Parts: sequence; structure tokens; C-alpha cells
Amino acid sequence: MFRLLAALALLAFASPAFAEDKPKPNTLTPKEIADGWILLFDGETTFGWKIDGAAEVKDGALILGKDKKTTAVFPAHANFTNKYDIQMEWSGKGTVRAGISLNTFDLDHEPKMYWGGFKAFSDGEKLTSGTSTWGAGTFGVKRRLPGEPFIKIETDGKTPAILRSLKLRPTGTEPLFTGKNLDGWKVNAADPKRAASKWDVTKDGELSVKNGPGDLVTEKEFDNFVLQFECKTNGKALNSGFFFRCIPGQYQNGYEAQIQNAYKDDDRTKPADFGTGAIYRRVAARKVVSNDNEWFTMTVVADGKHIATWVNGYQTVDWTDDRKENDNPRTGYRAAKGPISIQGHDPTTDILFRNIRIAELPAGKKE
Repeated sequence: MFRLLAALALLAFASPAFAEDKPKPNTLTPKEIADGWILLFDGETTFGWKIDGAAEVKDGALILGKDKKTTAVFPAHANFTNKYDIQMEWSGKGTVRAGISLNTFDLDHEPKMYWGGFKAFSDGEKLTSGTSTWGAGTFGVKRRLPGEPFIKIETDGKTPAILRSLKLRPTGTEPLFTGKNLDGWKVNAADPKRAASKWDVTKDGELSVKNGPGDLVTEKEFDNFVLQFECKTNGKALNSGFFFRCIPGQYQNGYEAQIQNAYKDDDRTKPADFGTGAIYRRVAARKVVSNDNEWFTMTVVADGKHIATWVNGYQTVDWTDDRKENDNPRTGYRAAKGPISIQGHDPTTDILFRNIRIAELPAGKKE
């Protein structure tokens, strides 16, 4: 905790200078997307947040606590990730009596809740009623406490807290794919009639799947995790997906994070076949962000009943599986560990994957 506080103290005296190649607020550069950064505020809505009080989105900024005491929690569910880097941009008028709680602790100290006021982050800047000066900060967290709010912002109702950018990169992930061979994976031969896919590693270290149907599964089993990978569909409206919490030995019987970049009526908010980032047959993606024939990054967070996805850093799903617990995820909520699998969908399949990595999380709440 001492090292975290020291890092924040240094940030307090840093001038918020933004280089010309920096992305606009609430957007990410291609490098940030490939590196796994995700947006915790999309610049348009309060999607993914639980807010008690006053909140509005105006000119790409999230305004909290205007004339009313307000508490905002992200995500609306408790756990999210264990280790991470986080970046913020904020502003306010007068003395900003707001703060952010980051539920963290240092490896060498007892668990504690860190509390930092916005003004403490931006000492040396004058936030007066006639100006709108933006402060910025970037810092890393080694480990956090499970079961408590991940990010909590509170205001006193007199001066609003204004967030223009809030983004995060999960850290501490381990590779699931070596880029050299299929070590750690095996072809699912449970159904010989669905074993047509061809799995190869390209000279560029990519995992290639052609033809289908087929299924490639991890030898290790997972339940709660943060999963990230890059994908490229080499064709129009090709279909694939990552299955998780699968029933071992069965063919793709698990939750599916969908890959399908098509959408209807030239409207990205109308995904075809649930859309990339959807939890297939459970909840559709709210927007199709990715494109065929282009690399995109997907993030999947599975924490107990809470499942969330991001595509190119934009949150596409925030879902709680409130079904009765069942060993079969097709008929109820499955909490048990299972393999992660990649789908070869059909004879048109021609898809590449790379940088597949995962970080396991503590057991989620059953609620």
C-alpha cells in the first residue's frame, strides 16, 4: 500500500500533458487495443455501472453527483479482476469533494481500502468555477480484495465528479497458446462426426482453424477468469466462438463468447446471430464493434454468475446468469470448472487467433 500511495503522490504533481498521438477521450489506440486495454466508461452511457443518485453523460463525459449525493460502482457486480493498470481523466469546479475507492492491498501489508479524493490527485491545479482543467493519472495495482466494489466513486452532492476517461488493462495474465505449437490443447474427439477442422500454427505464431465443425480444448480447466485474445476472420460473416466452463468430455457444452461480425440493416446495434462479444443464446452484443478481415481483441470476464465482454475495448455484454444452478450450462447456471474451447464452425471457417492469455480469479459469489 505504501508503494501505491507513493506512486499516487508523484502523480499529484504531474502536469496532465497529452501528446498529439493520444486517443480522443473514451477511445483507444490500435496498440492499446492489442495490449488489452478496455474502457470502463464508453463515453455514451452508464452501461456496466450501478449508480445511486444523479448521473448523466454529456459531451463524452460522465457527470456524477450534480445537486445530489451519489455513489457509482463499477462493475455493478463485485469482482472484476485481480491485477491491473488503470488510467483516469477527471475534472470539476471549485473544490471537488469526490473520491475514488480502489479495493486494493499490497503484498506486504494488511488488506486496506484506499481512498483518494480527486483534488488529492491533482494538487497544484486550480479547479475554479470559470475553468475546466483536466487532471490525469496512471497507476498499477498488484492485488485486490475479492467481494467488494472494484471501483466506487462518491460525491457530496455539492460539486460533481466528472470523468472523461476511465480505462483499465488486466495484468498478471499467463499465455494459453505458445505461438509455437498446440501444447496445452487437444482436439475434442467426443463426436467423430464433428472433427473436420484443421488446426495449425502459422509461421507468424498464429493459431489457424480452417474447415469445420471442430473443437480444440484446453487441457486445464477454469471457472473464474479474465480471458483475452486477438482474432481475425478471413472472410465475410464467418462464425466461431470461445466456449468456457464446458462439461469435460462433451462437445462444446458450455457458455459461448460469440464471434460473428455481421449486423442487420447497416446498423451495428442490430447484430446478426447475437454478434461478436455476445454470450450466445443468452444475451446479444449491444453493438458489433469488430470487422471481418481485421484483427480485433476480445476480453471475457467470468466471475461467478457475472459474465462481461469487451470487443476492441468497448463493453458489449454485462450479464448475470440468474438461472437455477445446474451442471449443464444449457439448462442452468454452471459454476464448475471446465475446459475452454475454440470452435471450428463449418466448412467456410478460416480464422486466426493470437495472444491468447488468461488470469484466474478467486471464486465468485453464488448470490
